[in-house]
Amino acid sequence: MATDQPQSDGAPSETYSEFATRVKRIANVSNAAGILQWDQEVVMPDEGTPARAQQLSTLSSISHELLTADETGELLEELESAALTDEQAAVVREVRRRYDRETSVPQELVEEISETTANAHPTWKQAKAEDDFETFAPTLEKLVELKREYAHHIDPDADPYEVLFSDYEPYIDLETAEGVLERLRDELVPLIDAIDESDAELTTDAFAGEFDDDDQETLARDVLDSLGYDWSRGRLDTAPHPFSSGTQFDARVTTRFEEDDLLGSITSTIHEFGHANYTLGLPDEGYGTPLGEARDLSVHESQSRLWENHIGRSRPFWEQFLPTARGRFPGLEDVTSEDAYEAANQVHDDNLIRVEADELTYHLHIVIRFEIERDLIAGDLAVKDVPEVWNDKYEEYLGVRPETDAEGCLQDIHWSHGSFGYFPTYSLGSVLAAQLYAAAEDELGGLDARIREGEFDDLNGWLRENVHQHGKQYTTQELIERATGEELTADHFLEYVTAKYGELYDLEV
Repeated sequence: MATDQPQSDGAPSETYSEFATRVKRIANVSNAAGILQWDQEVVMPDEGTPARAQQLSTLSSISHELLTADETGELLEELESAALTDEQAAVVREVRRRYDRETSVPQELVEEISETTANAHPTWKQAKAEDDFETFAPTLEKLVELKREYAHHIDPDADPYEVLFSDYEPYIDLETAEGVLERLRDELVPLIDAIDESDAELTTDAFAGEFDDDDQETLARDVLDSLGYDWSRGRLDTAPHPFSSGTQFDARVTTRFEEDDLLGSITSTIHEFGHANYTLGLPDEGYGTPLGEARDLSVHESQSRLWENHIGRSRPFWEQFLPTARGRFPGLEDVTSEDAYEAANQVHDDNLIRVEADELTYHLHIVIRFEIERDLIAGDLAVKDVPEVWNDKYEEYLGVRPETDAEGCLQDIHWSHGSFGYFPTYSLGSVLAAQLYAAAEDELGGLDARIREGEFDDLNGWLRENVHQHGKQYTTQELIERATGEELTADHFLEYVTAKYGELYDLEV
C-alpha cells in the first residue's frame, strides 16, 4: 500500500512528499502522547500527575500547531486539485477533515481541554474509590462547559452533541446511531422480558470461587496465546478500566483481575485482544498516515465485540479452552464446557456495571449513558443531578438501583477523558460485529469447527483482508459495504441474539 508514491499522470510528488512528512510528524507526536497516557493509567506513580498533565498539554499543543499551520492548509489546497492515487486522496480527505475541525478551535481551548482531562483522571479515580460524586462534579462540570465551547467553535449552528459524536464516528450520522439504539431498545426489551419469565435453569456458578491474581494473569496470557496475540508487538498489564492502545508496531493490552471473577478477566482480556488485534493488522507501510490508522471507534469496537462475544462466549470456544483453564485452576475440574458456556451467557437481572453486563442488557447501559450525556451537553441536565437521574434510569430500564455512586455514575472513565459522544459506538460496534461475523461465515464456512479446534488464522485472515488492511482508506459505510455487501444493519445482531438466547432459555422464537 503506497502512501507517498504519485501516479504517473502528474500527481505532484514533491508536494505530496512534503505533505506526507508533515502528516507523519503529527502522528508521531500523537503516538508519543498515547504512550504517556498508557503510562499514566498503568504504571505512573500517584504523584506524577502535575508533570504529566503539562507534558500531555505540550504534546497536544505541538500536534495542534503542526496540523493547523498555514503550511498544512496550503498543501491541502494544492493537493485537492491535483491528480492523486486513491490512497493519496484518502489521506488528503482524512487530514482535511481534521484540519477543518481543529482550525476552528482556538489553541488556548485545545490546551485547556488537554490539561483538564489529564488532571480529571486522578480526580475521577479518587472520587470512585471514595464513592463521592461531589469530588468529581466540579471537574465534570468544567469538562461539559469546555466541550460545549469546543463544539460551538466547530459548528455553531449544529447540535453540539452531534458535533462531539462525529469526533468518534465521522462517517455514520447521529440519526443512524439513534435509530440503531432505538431498534435495539425496542427489540431487546421484549426478549429480555421473555428471558426473565423463562423457567430455564442455566448453570451460573461454573466459575464460583476465589482465584489468585497471579494465576489469573497466567491464564490471561494463555488466552492471548490461544487467539494468536503477537507478543513481539505487545504486552499485557492491568488497569482499573481495561483498555488497549498503541500502533501496528506496539499494541498493548490491559485487563483487570478480581479474585471472585475469573470469567470477567477472561472476557475482558479477549475484548481487549480484539482491539489490539485490529491495531496490529493495520499495514506497517501505512504507519504515520491515516492509511495505517483504525477506521474510527465503531469499527474498532466491532473487532473487540466480535472476539469477545462471537468467539469468547461461544460453545466451541469453551469446548477447546476449558481444559487449559482447568489446568491452571484444578478447582474447575467438575465444570463442563456446557456449564462454562451457560455461565458466560447468563442474562443478568440485577447487573449495575456496564463492563460486566451480558450481550443483551449491555445495550440498555449504553442507552442510559447516551441519554444522560446528550442532556448534559444540551444543558437540559445539571451535573449535580446526574447521580439521581442515573439511578432513576437504571431503575426504569434495568429494574435495579445503584446504592453507591461508585457502582453508578462514577463507574466509567470516559467522562474524565471528556469523551462525550463515545458511548453510542459501543452498540454500533456490537451490531457491526454480528454483520462482519455473518459475512465471514458466508465466505469461509465452518467457523464453529475452526473455533472448536482453536484455529483462528482463517477468520483473522478474513478480517485482515476485509477490514484491517484498509486503515482509513474508505469511509465507515464504504468499508462495511465492501466487507459485507450491505449497509450497516442491526438485522444480523438481532438474529444472532434471538437464536442464541432463544435456545439457551428455551424460548419460542
